[in-house]
Amino acid sequence: MGHMIRSTMLLGLLTGLFLFIGYALAGQSGMVIALIIAGIMNFLSYWFSDRIVLAMYRAREISYEEAPWLHQMVEELARKANIPKPGIYLVPMEQPNAFATGRGPGHAAVAVTRGIMEILDEEELKGVLAHELGHIINRDVLISTIAATIAGAISMIVHWLQWALIFGFGRDEEDSGPGALIGSILLIIITPIIATLIQLAISRSREYLADETGAKLCGCPLALARALEKIHNYVMQVPPSQVNEGTAHLFIDNPLKGGLMELLSTHPPMEKRVARLVEMARKMGQVA
Repeated sequence: MGHMIRSTMLLGLLTGLFLFIGYALAGQSGMVIALIIAGIMNFLSYWFSDRIVLAMYRAREISYEEAPWLHQMVEELARKANIPKPGIYLVPMEQPNAFATGRGPGHAAVAVTRGIMEILDEEELKGVLAHELGHIINRDVLISTIAATIAGAISMIVHWLQWALIFGFGRDEEDSGPGALIGSILLIIITPIIATLIQLAISRSREYLADETGAKLCGCPLALARALEKIHNYVMQVPPSQVNEGTAHLFIDNPLKGGLMELLSTHPPMEKRVARLVEMARKMGQVA
């Protein structure tokens, strides 16, 4: 419940930032147009995201005959979660990772990379799949889409402000002073950064929630913790192949390590995720 409240508060903060910049620019019509355009873009992304992402990573559906044990594992987890069994896909990528996509429990898919199938045992893989089902149960695609819509609208308004400064600032003389000009420049620089940081905070909060949901679903927080540690260590060693930065937040561990992507990570620190899972196991009486 705490993560849901935090996500709601962060979405509210992001919305407040959007309204603030709209008010600061006093361009209500422009604000509405930007929101409509961003909404249409994210609406299409929301409805077709599963097909787009699966095609992007050349994922193919795993048939029941090919891996009956894997289908039975996902079916068991889906039954416990009281949701329809999602499609299961294999991504031809050596880096061990996994992700869930789709707009909701009735239209979802889980994907595992070839690498993750090789390094995890069945109990650890079950924990990973439970985590991905956690994203589906918690409707994280919807949450991230709302955040992306608002952040996208903010970016559009800032972009319009840049052009306004180039072709002539202000609607009247009162708006054309140096103070107003400096304020607009600060809006251009600072607002997108704040919006991005809030978006990242929402993503990290959803990862914690998926860990918690997945651990309860599989009944073994330590299995998920072991899987996360293994994945994290291998991700650090195996470079990603054709990973799109815009989809990095989907994976169970950030597939892009180092540099700016590490600083602006969509995922919480692995040590904290593991520590939370160990604490869950302790409360469940699985560790002393």
